[in-house]
Amino acid sequence: MKKKNFEELKKQLLTRIDTDDLLEVKKVNDLIRLHELDAACDEVIDRDGVSIVIENGSQKFIKSHPSMNEKMKINAQKIALEKSIKFKLKATPAPAAPESVEDKPKRGSLI
Repeated sequence: MKKKNFEELKKQLLTRIDTDDLLEVKKVNDLIRLHELDAACDEVIDRDGVSIVIENGSQKFIKSHPSMNEKMKINAQKIALEKSIKFKLKATPAPAAPESVEDKPKRGSLI
């Protein structure tokens, strides 16, 4: 995601919370920061690949990229933070009044 997209995401999230509650605003800012860190991990993984070669003297072995583990940790933090944010409920349209059988016109016989 580009910086501009993170700003748009932040604006959208701020419209869905009570901006007078500073704790909720901080949670949104923290969530945006976690998204930025996740994107940075993506860039490093795209550059280096999902696995790396470790050389220790004459030994060589392959292991997963350290950013893969960081992405998993960041994802868990994002999920926990999203659950803790008190989002405003969207206004839902009022349900239509139920129709009663008495209000419907009676049908005649088919015979």
